[in-house]
Amino acid sequence: MADEDKRDAPSGDRRDSRSGDRSDRPERSDRPDRGPRGGGGGRSGGRRFFRRKKVDYFSVNRIDVIDYKNVDTLRNFVGDRGKILPRRHTGLSAEHQRQLKRAIKRARNIALLPFAADAG
Repeated sequence: MADEDKRDAPSGDRRDSRSGDRSDRPERSDRPDRGPRGGGGGRSGGRRFFRRKKVDYFSVNRIDVIDYKNVDTLRNFVGDRGKILPRRHTGLSAEHQRQLKRAIKRARNIALLPFAADAG
């Protein structure tokens, strides 16, 4: 009968019964160490994550105009599903990202690039 009361009780009552004494839980210092990749705070050894600084491909290579006919270059900025990669992945400036978007859309319209990935 007590089980039925718990099911019928509003969710607030259940939360109160769970948030009580946590004496059955070990203290942080008593918990086993997680390995270097186990998410134990990241300070206990292992490799540190190093994010490489993204550089604007078109600025570095001194490309002023992004040409829609240069399909090999445009393919680097299109994902495997056919989507245009965002700036946070490409590292392009806002101006170059807009030019890239325009060039990819033009290349798609004349069938140099696919609109979507192959269905297979």
